[in-house]
This record gives sequence, C-alpha cells and structure tokens, in this order.
Amino acid sequence: MANKQISQMGLPKSIANVFAARNVFTAKDALSLTEFELMELLDVGLAQVTSAVAHISEIVCPPYQTALSLMELRVQNEHLAGHLPTHMKGLDEALCGGIPFGVLTELVGPAGIGKTQFCLKLSLLASLPANYGGLDGHVIYIDVESKFSSRRLIEIGVKSFPEIFHRKEMAQEMAGRIHVLRPASLSEFTESLQQIKVSLLQNQVKLLVIDSMAALVTGEFEHGAPRQKTLGWHVSFIKSLAEFSRIPVVVTNQVRSQSRDETCHYFFQVQSWNETIEDRTRHDSHLVAALGINWAHAVTIRLVLEAKSGQRFIKVAKSPIAPPLAFPFNITSSGILLLSDDGIELTGPDINTIHCQGLSLRFCWGNLQKNIKWMPKTTIGHY
Repeated sequence: MANKQISQMGLPKSIANVFAARNVFTAKDALSLTEFELMELLDVGLAQVTSAVAHISEIVCPPYQTALSLMELRVQNEHLAGHLPTHMKGLDEALCGGIPFGVLTELVGPAGIGKTQFCLKLSLLASLPANYGGLDGHVIYIDVESKFSSRRLIEIGVKSFPEIFHRKEMAQEMAGRIHVLRPASLSEFTESLQQIKVSLLQNQVKLLVIDSMAALVTGEFEHGAPRQKTLGWHVSFIKSLAEFSRIPVVVTNQVRSQSRDETCHYFFQVQSWNETIEDRTRHDSHLVAALGINWAHAVTIRLVLEAKSGQRFIKVAKSPIAPPLAFPFNITSSGILLLSDDGIELTGPDINTIHCQGLSLRFCWGNLQKNIKWMPKTTIGHY
C-alpha cells in the first residue's frame, strides 16, 4: 500500500497534479515528509496539505477489524490451517488439535527425557494414511546427533498401529516416506536448506523435524555475536519454510545450566555462566533452554520435557492459544503415553523452569558437561 500511486487515490485534480509536478508519486513519498515540508515543496497552504495527507492516510492504512470478523475470516480460511494430532488426548486438546501447521514448535529438555521419542512418533503419524489419523505424506527428518532409529520407529508403529505394521509391505511403505538427513556441520545444513524447500513441494512433505538445532550451532563459533547472527538467519529461513509450505515444523533444543546468582529478564534467558561443575547441588531447577532469547521469541509453541521426583512431564510453556499446563507421561514401547489427560495448571516460575530431578541425574549432568566443556565461561551467556 505504501507504493500506491497518488494519482489513483481520488484526490482533487488540482492538488494531484501538483504532487506529480513535484515528483511525489506514491503514498510513501508523501507520508515520508512533514506537513510543513510538503507546504514548502508543493507551494500550497496548510489546509490543502492537511486534507491531502488525511485522504492519503485513509486510503493506504488498513481498516481495523473486530474479533468477530477475524473469527469469520479464520473459518473461511480453515483449509490453510490445520494440526498434526499427537494422539495424546490431553495435549491435543490443550493445543486445539495438536502440533499446528505453519509455525515452529520447539521441544526442549535434558538429554534422555524423550524429545527424540516424541519426534519419532510425530514422524510416524505424519506418514500414516489419513483414515488412521495421519497426514498421508512424507517427512524430512534432520538427524543432527544420529539418534534416529528405524528399529525404534517400526517398534512404535507395530505397538501403536498393528493392523498396518504387521503387514510387511505397509510397514516398508510407511518407513520409506521418512527421509533422514545427517548434516555434519551448520554450513552443510545451510547448503541443504534450499533443496529442502524444493522437496517440501515436490515430495508432498507434511512434516519437517530438526533434531536438534542446538547441536547444529554448538562449537561452530567462538563468540556469541556471530552465532546469534547466523542463528537469526537460520530461524528466519525455517520460519519462512513453515509459513510457505503450511506444514508443522518441529525443532528440538537442548538445555544449559544457570546459576542462582544470574539476573534474567526471562526464566528461559541465559546471560552469564557462574556455576562450577563441582556444584552439583545447585543443578536442579537451574536448567534453561539453549540458543538464547532471540530463539525463544522465534518459536510459536514451546513444549518443555522435564522430570520432577522421577516423574516425566510435558509442559506447554509457550503457546498463543493454550494456558500453561503440565502432563505426566511415561515412555512405552508404543512411544510417549500420557498418564493423565487432565493438565496441571502452572503459574509463575514453574512455567519456564526446567527440572531434572531423580531421572538419571548423572546422565543429565554428564550431557551438560559434554555440551559446555568447550566453552569459555564468558561466552555461555550469548547462547
């Protein structure tokens, strides 16, 4: 609208001709100047300039919309929306249908908590025929840490959908729809993004999984600023892929340790590193999502997977449509299974803090050591 021609806005010919004679052709040209600058440039009175500016502004500014009109518009465009059901009833109800199309959904949590299990189940569901609740499409699975297991995928399929996966040809067809990429570096991943964009259209791709984004950028740069700049480009491109293709995009993220002495504006923001590895008593409740505040703002849905007193939980920590809720779950042979469909309401710091209590703490801590040992203490805050 800023480039709309003034000659097409229905201004009186006398003033429209003056605009054209002074090389002010578009709404942007006119509205970039103050009224006094326009008076001097056009050599007309204040009343004429004020009237012309008001008319131009009215033409190019979008009209306001009511909540009712927005709801009606959404109903009309329902075919552009959609969700990938997780087959976890309570979570699907909280998210109004499941993992939404067209936006980034993040799974964050300590190692071994179940993020990859979640991704495997989603990949399976996206490839299933529509009459079984699937999307009947292909999946691109970017397996950064080589955690993808075809054997585990088939096991989940056999236990969850025996009528399909006990037939060898059907099992092979479903598994053949999941395309696994294993980039060795961030630069290799960057080079493949354009090919991924083409594949989204040519191969009827219905789900993109990146497991994990944090592992891609870990160790690529020595300082936070270049990392954030590069990460900003990648998250922008990935968001555009989601919007362009109207499919669910699921990205996993790791956790970092945070000390009690840090002062943060957000519970998921890391600014500095003050905690020593030996101080293990301060480990719990001081885990935060990696990749920093800019990344946190880029994702639309954040699901936190954590453990408290040995029990695993999935938390809806960020969503424009769902309240903060936590669901207890177990990992079974058929994948992730909610123990209750009634979510536990969360308030305050519990929404964004990440716990790892009583669930292989040694393993969780060992993973943290592995992820941070290469980093100087002064750079952890730039993540």
